[in-house]
Amino acid sequence: MKTNKLSTTVIEAIQDKKGTSICHIDLSRIATAPASEFIICQGKTPTQTTAITDSIIDKAREINGRKPDSVNGIRNGQWIIVDFGEVMVHVFTPEFREFYNLEDLWSDGEVNQIPDLD
Repeated sequence: MKTNKLSTTVIEAIQDKKGTSICHIDLSRIATAPASEFIICQGKTPTQTTAITDSIIDKAREINGRKPDSVNGIRNGQWIIVDFGEVMVHVFTPEFREFYNLEDLWSDGEVNQIPDLD
């Protein structure tokens, strides 16, 4: 799996807050993709998705000196997007993840599942 340092940091931040079903999609070969990489994960509740998002933002700033370009969806916590430009992170509740099914939508990219820690 090809990941950059920011992606590795994001995945670790997700795992720190017990995020599950982490998927990394390399979109670098798709000219129309909105980012080079997607990282998709889920939390059980909106409270957990918000905690995962906070962890991602904090670790990216601490380890990589990066702040996201934008963060959307914090208010409802069911689908939060953290946009770092080349890396876009999607944090879902299970129902919203199943409904939007981004892994299928972007299956032209290289899709890699990251094993859960538990």
